[in-house]
Amino acid sequence: MNGVTPSTPSSPAGVDVVLPCLDEAEALPWVLARIPAGWRALVVDNGSTDGSADIARAHGATVVHEPRRGFGAACHAGLTAATADVVCFCDCDASLDPALLVPFVREVLDGEADLVLGRRRARGRGAWPAHARAGNLALARLLRRRTGLRLHDLGPLRAARREPLLALGLSDRRSGYPLQMVVRAADAGWRIAEHDVPYLPRTGASKVTGTWRGTWQAVRDMSRVLAEPPAGGGAVR
Repeated sequence: MNGVTPSTPSSPAGVDVVLPCLDEAEALPWVLARIPAGWRALVVDNGSTDGSADIARAHGATVVHEPRRGFGAACHAGLTAATADVVCFCDCDASLDPALLVPFVREVLDGEADLVLGRRRARGRGAWPAHARAGNLALARLLRRRTGLRLHDLGPLRAARREPLLALGLSDRRSGYPLQMVVRAADAGWRIAEHDVPYLPRTGASKVTGTWRGTWQAVRDMSRVLAEPPAGGGAVR
């Protein structure tokens, strides 16, 4: 389990944090302990067989069940279950500290950005395998060509307002979901910010980018998203 425990600044209340979960029993206690006070953790169980849902409930999280497998399916189930004005997303494997979302949410609430993303910076041996980093870099370059955004990462740590997110009409239910969110937000004229965040070695085995095959499938899913024609709607102003 990760031992990094940075201090947590005072957090704005009324935020839902979507945590897509597939067999993350070992990581959940650390992740849920790092949810800022006053925020609600929405653990979306995507078919776990290791008791993740029970552990999440025991640590005070609200559990949402999404039987359809897929990272996007889990994320969107959490978004539709959310009720707070601001919704955050964070992986559930202890590679990212949800406490880092506090300044992201303040930026959204202060009207400085419509979508705030975390740019992962690897900390520790094995935090970000070379093949996964290479795939992410290639997709970031393609994203710049498609949208003009000078982003460096498609990381899962992010914050935005719930209603505009729903208005984007996100349809990908696989690995392309995070990218589709950024592409459609850019098409809708959203102000998108990116900030460095520490990326820690995950707890347990990766379901997506832990292997070359998983990385290739993720890149394939995201390439389909980049090929979509520009979509209107989802304006926030």
